[in-house]
Amino acid sequence: MDVKSKGSGMDYWKKIIILLCSGWVTIWVYRSALAPAYPQINESLGGNISDTALGSISSFYFFGYVAMQIPAGFLVDKIGKKKVLIPGFILFGIAALLISQASSISMIYFGSLLAGLGCGSFYGSAYSLTSQNIPQDKRSFSTAIVNSGSAVGSGLGLILSSYLVVQLNLPWQTMMYISVVLIICMLVAFTAIIRNNKEDAEFLAQSEAAEAAAAKTEDTPVVKEHVSVKKLFSPKMLFAYILYFATCYAYYMTVTWLPNFLGTERGFEGAAIGFSASLVAFASIPGALFFSRLADKFMHKKVQFIVILEFLAAAMLLLTVQATNSTLLLVGLILYGFLGKLAVEPIIISWLGENAPKVGIGTTLGVFNFFGMMSSVIAPTLTGSISDATGSKEMGFYISVILLVVGTTLFLLANISKKKAATKA
Repeated sequence: MDVKSKGSGMDYWKKIIILLCSGWVTIWVYRSALAPAYPQINESLGGNISDTALGSISSFYFFGYVAMQIPAGFLVDKIGKKKVLIPGFILFGIAALLISQASSISMIYFGSLLAGLGCGSFYGSAYSLTSQNIPQDKRSFSTAIVNSGSAVGSGLGLILSSYLVVQLNLPWQTMMYISVVLIICMLVAFTAIIRNNKEDAEFLAQSEAAEAAAAKTEDTPVVKEHVSVKKLFSPKMLFAYILYFATCYAYYMTVTWLPNFLGTERGFEGAAIGFSASLVAFASIPGALFFSRLADKFMHKKVQFIVILEFLAAAMLLLTVQATNSTLLLVGLILYGFLGKLAVEPIIISWLGENAPKVGIGTTLGVFNFFGMMSSVIAPTLTGSISDATGSKEMGFYISVILLVVGTTLFLLANISKKKAATKA
């Protein structure tokens, strides 16, 4: 069913794609803005902040983000996407302003925690909207377009921060002011475009009625699923959560510490740090679009796509950390972006949409993202601690590679077992 947006000839689901892509741009401009400016933040706070303490800025953000995943998913199912998204982004904007006025690392931690809580409203709302409104044969590709906002925002945040703050010596708070402007724009867009809960319920009722009529015509009984703990934590779902944890760990470790790693351990300087780090983000856009298009074309091969991409991403991270020259390092980064999290995530989410209960999808997505984002709490601080203890962040990359290999292997084994069980049945 194609539903037009109010006062527009564009299908509602197409507007949702544009809106959610823009939402990720906004979130990721903020997320990536502080990492290149860690030395400037350190200097503004007295110059005695350790790498562990700086890495904890990201960990506090992700702690708030993770804490909101299951509650936000539950609220999305109960009161609707719009009523969750708008208050969340208001809190996000307040947090960015608070960080811009911070005079201590503790204030930055508090602002980061609030920003994480605010942004935590987005994931369940966004992918509930995609799961319920985008046609199934376009879902992986459309989700890849939505996710490309993460890459664009990450690249822009890294480049703007390294150029404006590192090279032009503007105050690091400049990036927070830019984030606030983007957040205000998104609040206006959410208000104007997203249907309210009543309209959403009417649309879903019409969709269910159409499905019921089709099933009746085919003499097929309609089975209504309910979310249960057993379904949420069945083996195939649990190993999908573990896989997502490993995928996110590698990505958020890289996003948080790559700019610093390039500057302190590989000799990159100034804007070159941001441009080089942003290669991961920008390379992921064609990767996500290409592989998700293939996954939509070969819908029964999604597990194979996921497994191959994850193993290749692990190999590229290994290449990056072991590279003996900057050219090889940049090749590893580009290929990790092309094959890594942002390329495989749309396929994983599409697989999840096919295997999770259709009722209460917000709750399922909340649990899924909770597991994945737990890694984002651990990775920045753990890598910072490793750096303080050893003088290098290389071990952070090796841990990421090991987690990717283990998580992918478990996911593969779970799906092989499922296929064998289905064959026997």
